Parts: sequence; structure tokens; C-alpha cells
Amino acid sequence: MMTDNNTDKVPPSIAIVGGGIAGTTSAIHFSELGYNVTILEKGPSLVNGPPICHLHAGGNLYRDISQEQCLTLLKQSIETIRLFPHSLNIRPTIIAVPHSDGGNPNDLLPRLNVIQESYRALIEKDENNRVLGSPDDYFKLYDKKQLQALALRSQPESPTTLDEWCIPFAKHSNLETLKFPVVIVQEYGLSVFRLSATAQLSLEKQPNCKVLTNSQLLSVDKVEPTIKSSSELKIGELGKWKLNYLDDEKALRSFQVDYLINASGFETGVVDDFIGSQQQRLVEFKAAYITKWEQCAEEWPEVIFHGPRGTPQGMAQLTPYADGVFQLHGMTEGITLFKDGLVSSSSDSSQPKLPTRLLKKITSGWTEEQLKERTEAAISHMSQFIPTFSDALVGGKPLFGAQQIPGSDPSLRAAGVSFSGDNYARLEVVKASSTLEAAQKIAMHWFKLPIRSDIETAHPKTMSLNLTNVEKKAVQLTQERDYPAALAIVTGEVR
Repeated sequence: MMTDNNTDKVPPSIAIVGGGIAGTTSAIHFSELGYNVTILEKGPSLVNGPPICHLHAGGNLYRDISQEQCLTLLKQSIETIRLFPHSLNIRPTIIAVPHSDGGNPNDLLPRLNVIQESYRALIEKDENNRVLGSPDDYFKLYDKKQLQALALRSQPESPTTLDEWCIPFAKHSNLETLKFPVVIVQEYGLSVFRLSATAQLSLEKQPNCKVLTNSQLLSVDKVEPTIKSSSELKIGELGKWKLNYLDDEKALRSFQVDYLINASGFETGVVDDFIGSQQQRLVEFKAAYITKWEQCAEEWPEVIFHGPRGTPQGMAQLTPYADGVFQLHGMTEGITLFKDGLVSSSSDSSQPKLPTRLLKKITSGWTEEQLKERTEAAISHMSQFIPTFSDALVGGKPLFGAQQIPGSDPSLRAAGVSFSGDNYARLEVVKASSTLEAAQKIAMHWFKLPIRSDIETAHPKTMSLNLTNVEKKAVQLTQERDYPAALAIVTGEVR
């Protein structure tokens, strides 16, 4: 549905620079709305960036963010599930506070109660928001005695209750290292490969969307309108954007569009520099590590052991996939974080400059020595809390990339979109769950389209996808990108 004041028969055209989760979500949204979309991605396929693995349905991993950000992440996560249902791994997350951390686990409880009631209210407003299970089961607390009792039980083949999901944690964790209570919360996992598969399969169904992969943007020029009075301008006459790029055969190409969306992720500042829009932002390089735990015979929840960021006791995160494959984060400079890995823009450029050695990892990959050293460090970090995990081995190359953070606050997690001029927008999402809301805000700002709550009805081609085809495509993507197929296979509860 086009805006009422668009009298042209040809829908406005939109270019999206960047084919990560933010750019592809906008491409899906505007294609489904009937706009002509071109998405420009320098890589070989879509959604091939930082290690997305977690939904953040309430932001409970982050003690340092505000309650307001947590509630925003909850709402955004629910919308993400509704748009990308086939990307979910439905299993809860355990949050534990070790003695090595200065925090008190009881400090989490007031915020958890607020998030739980917010989830309940969202369901009362729209039953389609019931995607995280019953609000009564949003979280549960366990003391040491309860976990010791669970450790004596055998987990059923397909766990469904929070108690059943807790059993492997209770069995394998060193409870003496922890403060109590331990919290289990209905924050689910995301498969970045099934997100990628969903995006690619959806856009293939959109005849009004052109996907240009292996295409490197060289410059952006503003083509001014012939009509000078703003009161006379109609949509599409605000001045066009001319994008110059190298195509997949390294030939120089260009095209013009009415609107430009900058979804370049950690390179958002490059496009800002092209058009002369100075912005303050941070960029942070991060990595997660793929391990194989052959001795694992149970269905694990995700597990977070809190710890002070950037110290040797930094947070440890265990993300389960199929076939005993686990992804690890360790928020220390020797594991997930990197020396000089958080950089800021300058007065000369909106694009923060990562050190050459980190850019080389993005462009050229990792050496076997780097891969082995950091993965083994991640395994050792996790083993201080789950001793039997010391048997895990390197399971593949790291998932890595750089994350942009608008402004100057490195703790920011809930962010969306900003505008410069009449027809330029930049997507500044920090978490994958923010992408649909950001696209909707662009549609409202540019075309006066109201934000619709009927996500399923508004995206019929995307909703027509089925899980079997999405998983098959996702497995194909793991092969193309040289990762274990387990990262694409559906795990957890099946609904």
C-alpha cells in the first residue's frame, strides 16, 4: 500500500547498502509493501556478519543496560520471532552469578518481574505476541538444593519444562562456584544461518527486489531535483541518489534511486562520509568460537555466567546447537574482546578505524594458530564453571565481525534508525531484534505509513516459507561458508 500523496504510478525506488540482518529486513519489509528495492552487498550472500546467536528477549544478559532498553528489546524480540519464526532455537537461558563476580543475583529479580508483566501485557494486547511461552513461565529461580535434586534426574529426550531444561546444567556445573538463586528465563536462540536462509528465500519471491551481491560501493552522488520549491515537490522528486559500484565481474556500474538506506553495519560511516553527513559512533570487533563436545548427550539450555567485562573473569556464554556443537563467548581480551577492538569515529570521518590486524581478520580470515589459541582459551574459561566441558575440542572457524554502536555509549543495545535530509536513513541497530522496528520507522517517516501490528498479514511472501526449505537452505549456507551444519539445524522444542 503506497502513501496517499504519491500520485506517480511507478512506486518510489529504494537502495539499501548492506545485506546484513538490518538491510535484508528492510528489503523484505519494503518489498512486501510494493516498493522497488535494490540491495547492494559486497559479500557473496546475505546476512553474513557478526555472530548472531541470541534473541535478547528482555536483555537479561546485560546488567548494565537500563530497564527501558530491556523492555524495548522484549518488544522488538517478539516482533523478530513473528517475522522470522523459522530462525528460532526454542530453549531457555540460564543466568548464573559466580563468586568471582561482584554482583548479587537477587538484583536481577525486580527487573525480571517488570519484564514478565510487560510480556503479559503485550499478550493481552495481541495474542500473536505469545511467542515466548506462557508469561507465567517467563522465568524461574533455583536455589542450590533444588539444583542438587535436579542433578539426580535423567533428562527426557525432548525436554519441555524449565526443570527438564535445567538438568544438564545442574549435573555438570560446579555449584560451589555460584551464588544463588540461579535464574532460568525464556530467552531463545537464533540461528544466523536460518536468518540468512529466510532472508534470501523471501527476497527471491519479491519481483520488485533486486539483490546485488559481490558488489562494492565506490561512491554516492546526490542528483538534485529540477524543481526547487519544496512545496512543489512530490515523493520521488526530493532529489535522487546515484550509486556507483563494482559488480561481481569488477565492472563499473551505477543506478539512481529516490531513497537511500545505509545498512552498512560497522562500515556505516563510510556511506556517511560519501554523502557528507558527520556522525559520532563506535565500532567493536568481537568473535565467538565453535566447539565440539563429543561427550554431550543432553539438550542444553543456553548458559550465561556473569562477570566483569574486559577482565579475566569476564562473562562466559555457552550457546547450544545440534550434535554437541556449542558456540562460546568469553568477555575477556583473550577471547571475545580484542585489544584496541573498540574504536570511535573522529572529527575527520564518521567511520571508526579498526586496527589493521583486526581488519585483516575480517577480510582474510584467521590463522590456524589464532583459531586454536582463542578457542582453547574459551573452552578453558567455560570449564571453570562446567568442569567436564574441558573435554570439548575446536569445532570450526570462529564466527566474528564488527558491531556498530551509534553515539558514544558502548553499553547501548536497543537502537534503531536515524535520518539526515529528506531521503537518507541509516540503520543503526546493535541487536538483530531491532531490525523490523527500524524498517517500520523508516516507512512511517518517509511514506507516512502507520506501524502495523499484524506482522504476519503485512509480510505474506515471507510467511509462506516453510521450515524444511529454510533449514535446507541454511545447511547449504554453512557448507558455502565452511561452518558445521549443526549451526543451521533446528534444535530445542518444536512448535
